Amino acid sequence: MNIIYLIGFMGSGKSTVGAYLKETYQLSSVDTDEWIEKNYEKSIPSIFAEEGEEQFRQYEMEALRALRGYDVIATGGGIVERDENYSTMHENGTIVYLQASFKEIMVRLQHDASRPLWKDQDVVEREELYNRRHALYTSFADVVIHTDQKKIADIGERIIELVQEE
Repeated sequence: MNIIYLIGFMGSGKSTVGAYLKETYQLSSVDTDEWIEKNYEKSIPSIFAEEGEEQFRQYEMEALRALRGYDVIATGGGIVERDENYSTMHENGTIVYLQASFKEIMVRLQHDASRPLWKDQDVVEREELYNRRHALYTSFADVVIHTDQKKIADIGERIIELVQEE
């Protein structure tokens, strides 16, 4: 099986679905944000504050290249900010966009202060980021799965079905 790359906006469920696929289907799974924090010994907010978003995007690109041995890779929400990442993912697997509506993201992230590109923005700026990235996710994706009001198990099972069809 090719790598399953989970992409989507922050709060869309990529890490949770990746963990579900690992546990339920015994697939090797990794989260790029967790790998970056472990590899660089800094939290994502610290990397953004101390080194900037551009350096973080470089770390994401390096993570994608380093993690090719996994079955499932849950990516950070900004993985689509670099075209090179599309090439890496497209050449090595199936790109699954976990699409949650902006309204759902607002609910999921309402008490989350750990996301640098979310916490300091007003609603208009958040929605602009969401809309811009939605277009990128759609252009990257081989498969789109809508996640609003869906159980993790249902999302995971649908991913396995769709990937097997590819």
